[in-house]
Amino acid sequence: MAGRIGYACKALGVPQTAQKSCIVKNATDELLIKITEHNLDVLENMIDYNIENNIKLFRISSGVIPFGSSSVNSTPWQDIFKERLLQIGNKINSSGMRVSMHPGQYTVLNSPSDFTVKNAAADLDYHADVLNSLNVDDKNKIILHIGGIYGDKKQAVLRFYEQYKRLTESIRKRLVIENDDRNYTIEDVLEIGEKLNIPVVFDTLHNKINPSNKFTKDLKWIEECAKTWQYKDGPQKIHYSQQDYSKKAGAHSNTISIVEFMKFYENIINRDLDIMLEVKDKNLSAVKCINCINKSDTNSEFEKEWGKYKFAVLEKSPEIFKEISDMFKSKENINPIEFYKFIESALAKNNTSKNSMNAAKCIWKYYFNSVPEYEETIFNKKINEYKNGNLSLTAVKNFLYRLSIKYKEDIILNSYYFIF
Repeated sequence: MAGRIGYACKALGVPQTAQKSCIVKNATDELLIKITEHNLDVLENMIDYNIENNIKLFRISSGVIPFGSSSVNSTPWQDIFKERLLQIGNKINSSGMRVSMHPGQYTVLNSPSDFTVKNAAADLDYHADVLNSLNVDDKNKIILHIGGIYGDKKQAVLRFYEQYKRLTESIRKRLVIENDDRNYTIEDVLEIGEKLNIPVVFDTLHNKINPSNKFTKDLKWIEECAKTWQYKDGPQKIHYSQQDYSKKAGAHSNTISIVEFMKFYENIINRDLDIMLEVKDKNLSAVKCINCINKSDTNSEFEKEWGKYKFAVLEKSPEIFKEISDMFKSKENINPIEFYKFIESALAKNNTSKNSMNAAKCIWKYYFNSVPEYEETIFNKKINEYKNGNLSLTAVKNFLYRLSIKYKEDIILNSYYFIF
């Protein structure tokens, strides 16, 4: 079986996992320390969630330390939060999780601008500092694109060679490079990786948008990239995503189509590689893919999943809600692919006011039937305003969300009702 499956930066439907930031003019040392403390709480909550859900691959957000690579943040965060970072790192290490970081589009090593290159090196140094402070080994990587072309691709590549050699050893031992959807094909990146002895991450969607003509099959490129990964780097890593066909080329899909993913997975099932999903529903798709490849002998995992999805499915399609409910009533083992196909089909549907009202009323009936009368009056007023087109569905759901917090209705708070 292939290795770990993971997601990037943000966990959906998981309480207390919203990261904070601030604008430059408000960035006092006191506020930066307060935000960092909050963001480390968020990071630890996501690590705990990953452990609970058998997710062993995770990309840490670059914003975990606000203005981490900028002179705006002069706080000695590595010292202030040393023990906290080690505590989080211990959870990562003891669980067998592998983490990574991915600097943004402005971290460009091969820019002709000395200012840009200096900032890029500082940003890479910051990312290495975060991983070093967590005390995770060199198999936990920093992913980087090659950069721009600037009218002369050959010179741009030569600048990358030059600037890479100037990076600190702390950065170089963690750095891996990835093909992009505009400038550098996987063939280009492999040539650079082989010359500099840098592991190469193959991105499936980028290769579809910006392909090399040398090979046409993903598997062949995966095999070629595997040659760049040494034991010290850990298992080979790839990025997997699917196109959102309603948007421009390269836009990630809202969710991973499980049928499409399983076709891809069948070709790599016997390879020791880690798969980072790049998808808008983040951890939801990661759990979906993990559950489908693990093929549990019991329905317990799917009952847990259904508990999170059911209100969202009910809101979108009462018919599919009934179909899935009947699957569980049969007492037979759930077919994971069929289960998720039903969910995908439901969530792809547009809301209707009738279905949305019925779902909201259903939640009210089961969880808020004994609240004070004035709150029921407010709820009924909001439902009527929504029915008459004078209030948004978001406002109705926000009211239910606030009540869920007030009355500690964890079943609703931990569900996906509020994120679709």
